[in-house]
Amino acid sequence: MKDINDFLLNISELEHRQRVEELVDWTIKTYPQFSVVIKWNQPMFTDHGTFIIAYSTSKKHISIAPETVTILAFKDDIEKSGYQHTDNLFKITWDQPIDYSLLKKIIDYNIQEKINYTKFWRE
Repeated sequence: MKDINDFLLNISELEHRQRVEELVDWTIKTYPQFSVVIKWNQPMFTDHGTFIIAYSTSKKHISIAPETVTILAFKDDIEKSGYQHTDNLFKITWDQPIDYSLLKKIIDYNIQEKINYTKFWRE
């Protein structure tokens, strides 16, 4: 998998692909400064070379991975939006709406927290 289009084309169910395309388009339009890299078969959005957020899919949901620190910071908001989460990601089932205002808060938090960060991941 070499780019975002390959990632999207690998989503076989059309409705699911369209939802992920909408999510990716929103991210690119909202954060035009981001670069997109494919690692571990998923798109990862970076700002000045540091990881900000990644999206992946499964049969039952879209996974949003903003790093553990960010999940902890937004745990209550994630739960209020009705999403399940682990330490590393939260899940949006295919029939749940995407809470873009929450997503924006999470991404803005990571941008601000990592503004002077030079490594890809937090340590």
